[in-house]
Amino acid sequence: MGSLNFIGGEKGGVGKSVMSRVLAQYFIDRQMPFTGFDTDRSHQSLTRFYSDFAAPAVVDSYESLDAIAEAFGEDARNSVLVDLAAQTYAPMARWIQDSELFDVFGELGIRINCWHVMDGGKDSVALLGNLLDTYGDKPRYIIVLNQGRAADFSIFDQSAEKQRALVLGAHIITLPKLQETAMRKIDAQNTSFWAAINHKSAEADALGLLERQRVKGWLKKAYEAIDGVGL
Repeated sequence: MGSLNFIGGEKGGVGKSVMSRVLAQYFIDRQMPFTGFDTDRSHQSLTRFYSDFAAPAVVDSYESLDAIAEAFGEDARNSVLVDLAAQTYAPMARWIQDSELFDVFGELGIRINCWHVMDGGKDSVALLGNLLDTYGDKPRYIIVLNQGRAADFSIFDQSAEKQRALVLGAHIITLPKLQETAMRKIDAQNTSFWAAINHKSAEADALGLLERQRVKGWLKKAYEAIDGVGL
């Protein structure tokens, strides 16, 4: 069955868009049908790097957000990725509540996954607590410890929020760090991870032989973590 995946964290700069791009590439490489939506008006990551699969969504418009649900169509195997911009928590929560989204999708057999991308700060832990308070046991939680933004997650490890999440059956995965230069070159090319790895070029922002290998290894580790979630 398909799944609706909200990739958030509410806080800016924790790597939500990178995680969304990894998930998009994962779905493509695993030959799993999906549709992507961007909620950031100024930084539409999925639309930029995976334009054939994604479209913008305006969080202030129920009509626009309703397109997320309609994207499933008649194919229950389809999945949807929603890259949540910072500070979209409140309008998304209102839309979900007013639309009784969990009830509707529960009847359709479509699982709702809330991906919470974190750095090592206290704010990320507090925002996880807000997420758990709002939705309780209704969605499945996947907590992403982004090593590209922090090396120390001891605040989270020692928190009551971690224990609450585990009681609710949350998955905790790690997104490994990718070499900064390689990520900068990929972004400069405006291409998918697959294209950056496989399209050799003499241009200055093209990945070199060993850089391509490091990106392949990074994606492999990320995929192994996502495999454990059971999408």
